Amino acid sequence: MSLLRIQGLNQSYGGSRTLWGIDLDVAAGTRLCLMGRNGMGKTTLLKCLMGLIPAASGAMSFDGVDLLARPPEARARLGIGYVPQGREIFPQLTVEENLAIGMGARRDRGRTIPSRVFELFPVLRKMLQRRGGDLSGGQQQQLAIGRALVLEPRLLILDEPTEGIQPNIVHEIGDIILRLNREAGVTVLLVEQKLPFARRVASEFRILDKGRLVAGGAIDELSDDDIRQYLTV
Repeated sequence: MSLLRIQGLNQSYGGSRTLWGIDLDVAAGTRLCLMGRNGMGKTTLLKCLMGLIPAASGAMSFDGVDLLARPPEARARLGIGYVPQGREIFPQLTVEENLAIGMGARRDRGRTIPSRVFELFPVLRKMLQRRGGDLSGGQQQQLAIGRALVLEPRLLILDEPTEGIQPNIVHEIGDIILRLNREAGVTVLLVEQKLPFARRVASEFRILDKGRLVAGGAIDELSDDDIRQYLTV
Protein backbone atom coordinates (compact mmCIF):
# COMPACT_ATOMS: atom_id res chain seq x y z
CA MET A 1 0.00 0.00 0.00
CA SER A 2 1.34 3.45 -0.93
CA LEU A 3 1.86 5.74 2.04
CA LEU A 4 3.14 8.53 -0.21
CA ARG A 5 1.93 8.97 -3.80
CA ILE A 6 3.23 11.55 -6.27
CA GLN A 7 1.58 11.76 -9.69
CA GLY A 8 2.61 13.86 -12.70
CA LEU A 9 4.59 16.34 -10.59
CA ASN A 10 6.08 19.26 -12.52
CA GLN A 11 8.10 22.13 -11.09
CA SER A 12 9.86 25.15 -12.58
CA TYR A 13 12.29 27.83 -11.44
CA GLY A 14 11.53 30.91 -13.50
CA GLY A 15 11.41 29.69 -17.08
CA SER A 16 13.47 26.58 -16.39
CA ARG A 17 11.68 23.26 -15.78
CA THR A 18 13.29 21.26 -12.95
CA LEU A 19 10.89 18.32 -12.53
CA TRP A 20 9.13 16.57 -15.41
CA GLY A 21 6.05 14.44 -14.78
CA ILE A 22 7.33 12.66 -11.67
CA ASP A 23 5.35 9.57 -10.63
CA LEU A 24 6.56 8.09 -7.36
CA ASP A 25 4.93 5.69 -4.92
CA VAL A 26 6.52 5.03 -1.54
CA ALA A 27 5.00 1.95 0.06
CA ALA A 28 4.47 1.84 3.82
CA GLY A 29 7.40 0.21 5.60
CA THR A 30 9.93 0.64 2.78
CA ARG A 31 13.23 2.51 2.69
CA LEU A 32 13.46 4.25 -0.67
CA CYS A 33 16.62 6.02 -1.82
CA LEU A 34 16.45 8.79 -4.44
CA MET A 35 19.70 8.82 -6.37
CA GLY A 36 21.28 10.88 -9.14
CA ARG A 37 24.08 13.30 -9.82
CA ASN A 38 24.06 16.81 -8.34
CA GLY A 39 21.53 19.20 -9.89
CA MET A 40 19.16 16.51 -11.16
CA GLY A 41 16.16 17.55 -9.03
CA LYS A 42 16.39 15.38 -5.93
CA THR A 43 16.32 18.17 -3.33
CA THR A 44 13.75 20.06 -5.40
CA LEU A 45 11.46 17.03 -5.25
CA LEU A 46 11.78 16.81 -1.46
CA LYS A 47 11.12 20.54 -1.04
CA CYS A 48 8.02 20.27 -3.23
CA LEU A 49 6.88 17.36 -1.11
CA MET A 50 7.28 19.42 2.07
CA GLY A 51 5.61 22.52 0.58
CA LEU A 52 8.79 24.62 0.76
CA ILE A 53 8.60 25.37 -2.98
CA PRO A 54 5.41 25.27 -5.04
CA ALA A 55 4.57 22.56 -7.55
CA ALA A 56 3.60 23.77 -11.02
CA SER A 57 1.18 20.89 -11.53
CA GLY A 58 0.51 17.32 -10.48
CA ALA A 59 -0.80 15.61 -7.36
CA MET A 60 0.69 14.49 -4.05
CA SER A 61 -0.99 12.59 -1.25
CA PHE A 62 0.08 11.10 2.09
CA ASP A 63 -2.02 8.20 3.33
CA GLY A 64 -4.76 9.39 1.00
CA VAL A 65 -4.66 13.01 2.22
CA ASP A 66 -4.00 15.69 -0.42
CA LEU A 67 -0.73 17.47 0.35
CA LEU A 68 -0.78 20.27 -2.21
CA ALA A 69 -3.55 22.13 -0.42
CA ARG A 70 -1.63 22.14 2.89
CA PRO A 71 1.17 24.42 4.16
CA PRO A 72 4.46 22.87 5.37
CA GLU A 73 3.52 22.77 9.06
CA ALA A 74 0.28 20.95 8.25
CA ARG A 75 2.21 18.37 6.22
CA ALA A 76 4.52 17.79 9.18
CA ARG A 77 1.49 17.40 11.45
CA LEU A 78 0.25 14.53 9.26
CA GLY A 79 3.33 12.59 10.37
CA ILE A 80 6.10 13.58 7.93
CA GLY A 81 9.50 14.29 9.48
CA TYR A 82 12.02 16.18 7.31
CA VAL A 83 15.79 16.46 7.74
CA PRO A 84 17.01 19.01 5.16
CA GLN A 85 20.33 19.03 3.38
CA GLY A 86 22.85 20.99 5.45
CA ARG A 87 20.92 20.18 8.66
CA GLU A 88 19.56 23.74 9.20
CA ILE A 89 19.65 23.61 12.97
CA PHE A 90 19.54 26.89 14.92
CA PRO A 91 23.17 27.50 15.97
CA GLN A 92 22.39 30.08 18.66
CA LEU A 93 19.76 27.91 20.35
CA THR A 94 20.53 25.05 22.74
CA VAL A 95 20.03 21.42 21.78
CA GLU A 96 16.92 21.36 23.97
CA GLU A 97 15.50 24.48 22.28
CA ASN A 98 16.18 23.03 18.83
CA LEU A 99 14.30 19.87 19.77
CA ALA A 100 11.45 21.87 21.33
CA ILE A 101 10.94 23.77 18.06
CA GLY A 102 10.12 20.46 16.38
CA MET A 103 7.50 19.73 19.04
CA GLY A 104 5.31 22.54 17.69
CA ALA A 105 4.28 20.40 14.73
CA ARG A 106 3.18 17.36 16.74
CA ARG A 107 -0.36 16.17 16.08
CA ASP A 108 -1.10 15.88 19.81
CA ARG A 109 0.55 19.25 20.63
CA GLY A 110 2.63 17.38 23.24
CA ARG A 111 5.47 19.25 24.92
CA THR A 112 7.62 16.39 26.22
CA ILE A 113 10.49 15.29 23.99
CA PRO A 114 9.92 11.56 23.29
CA SER A 115 12.33 9.30 25.17
CA ARG A 116 13.14 7.46 21.92
CA VAL A 117 15.08 10.51 20.70
CA PHE A 118 17.52 10.18 23.62
CA GLU A 119 17.52 6.40 23.39
CA LEU A 120 18.70 6.67 19.77
CA PHE A 121 20.97 9.68 20.35
CA PRO A 122 22.26 9.58 23.96
CA VAL A 123 24.77 12.32 23.14
CA LEU A 124 21.87 14.79 22.78
CA ARG A 125 20.76 14.20 26.39
CA LYS A 126 24.30 14.97 27.58
CA MET A 127 24.40 18.19 25.51
CA LEU A 128 20.90 19.57 26.12
CA GLN A 129 22.18 22.97 27.28
CA ARG A 130 24.94 23.28 24.69
CA ARG A 131 24.35 25.59 21.72
CA GLY A 132 23.70 23.86 18.42
CA GLY A 133 26.50 25.78 16.73
CA ASP A 134 29.04 24.36 19.20
CA LEU A 135 28.31 20.75 18.19
CA SER A 136 30.44 18.81 15.70
CA GLY A 137 29.03 18.15 12.23
CA GLY A 138 28.04 14.62 13.18
CA GLN A 139 26.36 15.79 16.39
CA GLN A 140 24.48 18.48 14.45
CA GLN A 141 23.20 15.82 12.06
CA GLN A 142 22.05 13.73 15.01
CA LEU A 143 20.27 16.82 16.36
CA ALA A 144 18.61 17.47 12.99
CA ILE A 145 17.34 13.88 12.86
CA GLY A 146 16.27 14.07 16.51
CA ARG A 147 14.31 17.26 15.77
CA ALA A 148 12.42 15.40 13.02
CA LEU A 149 11.82 12.42 15.30
CA VAL A 150 10.11 14.45 18.04
CA LEU A 151 7.10 14.36 15.71
CA GLU A 152 7.12 10.55 15.97
CA PRO A 153 6.72 10.53 12.18
CA ARG A 154 5.31 7.77 10.03
CA LEU A 155 7.47 8.96 7.12
CA LEU A 156 11.03 10.20 7.66
CA ILE A 157 12.61 12.18 4.80
CA LEU A 158 16.38 12.71 4.87
CA ASP A 159 18.29 14.80 2.32
CA GLU A 160 21.97 13.75 2.15
CA PRO A 161 22.19 12.59 5.79
CA THR A 162 25.85 11.52 5.46
CA GLU A 163 27.16 14.72 3.84
CA GLY A 164 30.27 16.00 5.65
CA ILE A 165 29.97 13.45 8.46
CA GLN A 166 32.80 11.38 9.93
CA PRO A 167 32.64 7.63 9.05
CA ASN A 168 31.75 6.32 12.52
CA ILE A 169 28.74 8.66 12.71
CA VAL A 170 27.73 7.70 9.16
CA HIS A 171 27.57 4.07 10.26
CA GLU A 172 25.62 5.02 13.39
CA ILE A 173 23.07 7.01 11.35
CA GLY A 174 22.61 3.98 9.09
CA ASP A 175 21.97 1.80 12.15
CA ILE A 176 19.39 4.27 13.45
CA ILE A 177 17.52 4.46 10.14
CA LEU A 178 17.31 0.67 10.04
CA ARG A 179 16.16 0.51 13.67
CA LEU A 180 13.43 3.10 13.12
CA ASN A 181 12.20 1.18 10.11
CA ARG A 182 12.32 -2.29 11.63
CA GLU A 183 11.33 -1.55 15.23
CA ALA A 184 8.97 1.42 14.86
CA GLY A 185 7.70 0.79 11.31
CA VAL A 186 8.87 4.21 10.08
CA THR A 187 8.86 4.53 6.29
CA VAL A 188 12.02 6.19 4.96
CA LEU A 189 12.64 8.36 1.90
CA LEU A 190 16.22 9.53 1.56
CA VAL A 191 18.49 11.24 -0.92
CA GLU A 192 21.99 9.80 -0.79
CA GLN A 193 25.11 9.97 -2.95
CA LYS A 194 27.26 7.40 -1.14
CA LEU A 195 26.62 4.04 -2.81
CA PRO A 196 27.77 1.80 0.08
CA PHE A 197 25.45 3.63 2.49
CA ALA A 198 22.53 3.49 0.04
CA ARG A 199 23.03 -0.24 -0.56
CA ARG A 200 23.16 -0.89 3.19
CA VAL A 201 20.21 1.24 4.26
CA ALA A 202 17.73 1.30 1.36
CA SER A 203 15.33 -1.44 0.29
CA GLU A 204 14.49 0.30 -3.01
CA PHE A 205 15.98 2.94 -5.29
CA ARG A 206 14.83 5.47 -7.88
CA ILE A 207 17.18 7.48 -10.09
CA LEU A 208 16.51 11.07 -11.16
CA ASP A 209 18.25 12.40 -14.27
CA LYS A 210 17.60 15.95 -15.49
CA GLY A 211 14.35 16.11 -13.54
CA ARG A 212 12.97 12.79 -14.80
CA LEU A 213 12.74 9.40 -13.12
CA VAL A 214 14.77 7.07 -15.32
CA ALA A 215 15.32 3.86 -13.32
CA GLY A 216 14.20 2.07 -10.17
CA GLY A 217 13.62 -1.19 -8.40
CA ALA A 218 14.83 -3.16 -5.42
CA ILE A 219 18.22 -1.91 -4.22
CA ASP A 220 19.93 -5.18 -5.18
CA GLU A 221 18.75 -4.56 -8.76
CA LEU A 222 20.86 -1.39 -9.03
CA SER A 223 23.11 -2.33 -11.93
CA ASP A 224 26.62 -1.34 -12.96
CA ASP A 225 25.07 0.13 -16.12
CA ASP A 226 22.75 2.34 -14.02
CA ILE A 227 25.71 3.48 -11.94
CA ARG A 228 27.85 4.25 -15.01
CA GLN A 229 25.09 6.02 -16.89
CA TYR A 230 23.44 8.05 -14.14
CA LEU A 231 25.57 8.16 -10.98
CA THR A 232 29.26 8.22 -11.86
CA VAL A 233 30.71 11.72 -11.95
